[in-house]
Amino acid sequence: QVQLVESGGGLVQPGGAMRLSCAASGSIFGIWSMGWYRQAPGKQRELVAKITLSDITSYEDSVKGRFTISRDNARNTVFLQMNSLKPEDAAVYYCYADISEQIGSSSITYWGQGTQVTVSS
Repeated sequence: QVQLVESGGGLVQPGGAMRLSCAASGSIFGIWSMGWYRQAPGKQRELVAKITLSDITSYEDSVKGRFTISRDNARNTVFLQMNSLKPEDAAVYYCYADISEQIGSSSITYWGQGTQVTVSS
């Protein structure tokens, strides 16, 4: 069984920085795309950033130049470095990973439990 465990959320002041981590464990043959979504109260969940196995990244427009996504394949972990945080970045952040559990099997999307990011003075 595959699990994704997030860490790193909390309270930060506007203009501050925070790093989120998400580690996958369990029966894993390969991890393809990994990334982060967020959902603020009353809003739809939106894709913040994603990274492919070949380290191709993409970002939601409002976070470009402020957020950086990276991954450590040896540790099955994805990171989200968030700089110059704004109050509108406050949300629950969810990581995801497209994982194949066995050679030749289709990938399944797994989700982390979510971590709250609060940006406030």
